[in-house]
Amino acid sequence: MTGVGKGGDRVPGKGFSGPKFPVPDLQVPDALETDLGNEVDGEVRFDTGSRALYATDASNYRQVPVGVVLPKTTAAVIKTIEICHRHGVPIVSRGGGTGLCGQTCNTAVVIDHSKYLNNILEINFDAKTARVQPGTILDHLRDRAEEGHLTFGPDPATHDHNTLGGMIGNNSCGIHSIMAGKTVDNILELDVVTYDGIRMRVGQTSEEELNRLIAGGGRVGGIYKGLRELRDQYAELIRERYPQIPRRISGFNLDQLLPENGFNVAGALVGTESTCVTVLEAKVRLVHSPPARSLLLLGYPDVFTAGDHVPEILAFGPVGLEGLDDLLIAFAKKKGLHPENLTLLPEGNGWLLAEFGGESKQEADDKARRAMDAISRFSQPPSMKLFTDEQEEKKIWQIRESGLGATANVPGMPLSWPGWEDAAVAPAQIGAYLRDFKALLDAHGLIASLYGHFGDGCIHCRISFDLFSHDGVRNFMAFIDKAADLVVKYGGSFSAEHGDGQSKAVFLDRMYGPELMEAFRRFKSLWDPDWKMNPGKVVLPYIPDQNLRLGVEYNPWQPETHFHFPDDEGSFSRATLRCVGVGSCRRTHDTFMCPSFLVTREEKHTTRGRAHALFEMFRRDFLKDGWRSGEVREALDLCLSCKACKVDCPVNVDMATYRAEFLSHYYHHRLRPMPAYSMGLIGLWSRLGSFMPRLANFMLHAPVLANISKMLAGIAPERTLPKYSTETFTEWYHRYHKPIESGSRVLLYTDTFNDCFFPETLKAAHEVLIHYGYEVEILPQRPPAARPPLDYGMITYAKKQMMRIIDALSATVRQGIPVIILEPSTAALFREELPELAPQHLDGQRLTRLTFLLSEFMERERLDPPKLSGRVIFQPHCHQKAVLDVNAGRSVLTKMGLIVEEPQKCCCGMAGSFGFEKDKFQLSMKIGELALLPAVRAAGEDSYVVADGFSCRTQILGGTGRQAMHTAELLAYALRGGH
Repeated sequence: MTGVGKGGDRVPGKGFSGPKFPVPDLQVPDALETDLGNEVDGEVRFDTGSRALYATDASNYRQVPVGVVLPKTTAAVIKTIEICHRHGVPIVSRGGGTGLCGQTCNTAVVIDHSKYLNNILEINFDAKTARVQPGTILDHLRDRAEEGHLTFGPDPATHDHNTLGGMIGNNSCGIHSIMAGKTVDNILELDVVTYDGIRMRVGQTSEEELNRLIAGGGRVGGIYKGLRELRDQYAELIRERYPQIPRRISGFNLDQLLPENGFNVAGALVGTESTCVTVLEAKVRLVHSPPARSLLLLGYPDVFTAGDHVPEILAFGPVGLEGLDDLLIAFAKKKGLHPENLTLLPEGNGWLLAEFGGESKQEADDKARRAMDAISRFSQPPSMKLFTDEQEEKKIWQIRESGLGATANVPGMPLSWPGWEDAAVAPAQIGAYLRDFKALLDAHGLIASLYGHFGDGCIHCRISFDLFSHDGVRNFMAFIDKAADLVVKYGGSFSAEHGDGQSKAVFLDRMYGPELMEAFRRFKSLWDPDWKMNPGKVVLPYIPDQNLRLGVEYNPWQPETHFHFPDDEGSFSRATLRCVGVGSCRRTHDTFMCPSFLVTREEKHTTRGRAHALFEMFRRDFLKDGWRSGEVREALDLCLSCKACKVDCPVNVDMATYRAEFLSHYYHHRLRPMPAYSMGLIGLWSRLGSFMPRLANFMLHAPVLANISKMLAGIAPERTLPKYSTETFTEWYHRYHKPIESGSRVLLYTDTFNDCFFPETLKAAHEVLIHYGYEVEILPQRPPAARPPLDYGMITYAKKQMMRIIDALSATVRQGIPVIILEPSTAALFREELPELAPQHLDGQRLTRLTFLLSEFMERERLDPPKLSGRVIFQPHCHQKAVLDVNAGRSVLTKMGLIVEEPQKCCCGMAGSFGFEKDKFQLSMKIGELALLPAVRAAGEDSYVVADGFSCRTQILGGTGRQAMHTAELLAYALRGGH
């Protein structure tokens, strides 16, 4: 038997002032892992790395699980539960892991449905229904349903990566619930299994059917008998005590058992947060989706006034009505989120976003305009702005949906956390409630932006709780205690879509009273008499300051680092707190991050999973090996260092930097894998290769020698290595360049990749710049390559190379001469990593300011590109998209007259030398095959293929046989009249 440790105390009494009782250590039988591994068709993981990944969710809480199971079939779920029941070990289900109240982490066996059980089993467009597995991502269902102009109504902000199982567990809602209701209103049937193995298909139940089931006896009959007794005993109290508001989510849905709701057992189980049953399948209702939308923005003096006017705006029948305050906009500006979008807002300090739907764009627009006409006649009308363009509407919704990202990790502000982030009141009381809530925040010295689903009375916020100190945690507890009373005063609900978990559940008796709390306990006991389903959540819960991820015991390791982490108080451990667990990195389509997750669907290959592993490393109480942690190295192994998370993550986690920092210490005084020496030191090898290119090419491409070379270098045998040019651009320049006396000076940077392998790109850039009248200079010698060693964690060596580069360029940058770089990864090195590694270096600062891609330089100088007609497939380099100005690249191509298509939003899969490595080749190609390589193959010869990154061009060539052009080459081609 293995002891997992105490889960903390739970409180059965009112609030958190009642007597506590200890939870005994959970003793896990040694045979549990063996039995699961032998009998379950799935992946069984009890290793410390996997358990660390699932120790927390998007909440303030952390509980290390017993183990993790990823079942491949429904039968495997049932078998997992059977084995856990046999050994008396608790279980908890998990989908996207985005729970904000701690409901998807526990000292239990975590069943992750998302990797395999994610199928849409059936869509019946005529009946307007669908059958789905619990791991199905909401947007996957919505995309399929839209084929019949249908949708699943509830749509939380996490709609592109949350799962239907999680939505059922939480009773989720979202922006359009005023159109279609909560999840409970859209569930027709559930296929469920209890902890003791009873499988049932439940839904609405007629009295005749109810009597028949009870008469059948056994465990099923006993459940239905107990449910009927609950209904009969508590019906009037349920009608009296349940808040009559659109968004009552807290507590169990015992109201679904009432006769007027058809004794809906499925509805009663929605929102039980994995504390009663495990959902195996759901039959859901689909509703008509108005194909056309228009968005009306209303600006008010403040968010309180906006709240006052919610009932008036609801009268016009919007399909969505959201609210924003000025603080959210101020935070978004500080973080640089969607700056161009923020300018679209009408005048005001509080806003309502009213979306109208119609069968045609004209109908939707007419509804919005009729509302505008009526609103303009109000005694004090708001400012108004109608958006009918789909792209502009999308930009406005980006502002709203980035609420969590905008309010987390704001520069110059204290960190903010969930804890009281989705309370709801009646829509008519929003203004008054917000004023009282703001006063409560002020009284406790707390800051929070207020936004949310105002049409349903739901208020979202992240609050600046101090969860690090004793006094801070006391203030947190005192605040939520009073906030609970405030919600009850307004007849509201503590939760409006995120659930109770353990953060709010202790207050439920204030909403419902002791009798209904007893009914909740009886309801759980009917389904889970062993109390092994997600124990300590919703009923008999842990109190809100237990199991805190931080808390007064949090004292992270603070080692010295190479990077300065200027935006995180100079601390790597503080940087790991950036990840708030929202899981945007789990998106599966039309996304930049995380390329490896898009193929593997593994939590450890998400930005969140890697950040959680690093967080556990700095805690040092579970992953105890520090820089030598094999678990962290494994989690970071398939990070492509693409920096997508730097821009695509709502809180700007920079995993490429974290990876480089970790690897530098992990391999200190250790031999690195061979690719680190063969590819990471390519600058050294290329100096030799370019000196004797024919010999180098013979060694790297002769049939037998090439295989030996690749084997020794750790390079995939399937890869064809690029050939060294017989003449570098540097050599060509010194022979053929003729100075232009009168031209403005620019320095063309001769990076290793283009100078040694593709000098044609530098020649093309030279031609283009000469055409525009610039005097093109280069360094006397090719500068060293600093990016490859940095990506392999050779930071000390890379920094020395960077200092050599700065020294070589100092005379140039001191004169303010632009440095034009064709390789985006090199440009990103000077713009991104250099300031973090040498923030006080003045010449380094000058280089950062003066570094430009060719497209960026052309946009800055307002150079009109030559005209060229046709279609271009454009694959920007990842660093170009993440930390440079990718819009400049698109703009230049568009101004040329080309139709620009970008088939793949994420990395091409090569990622520098990543795709060359033997053990990463297959993953690299699968990433490329997501969209890019098929699009290139399908493109006709009359279409251009453009990729500025050396790695991107190499991937395209290797995967399709087609040589992509650099933007410089396309410009030169156009200047020559298409020759």
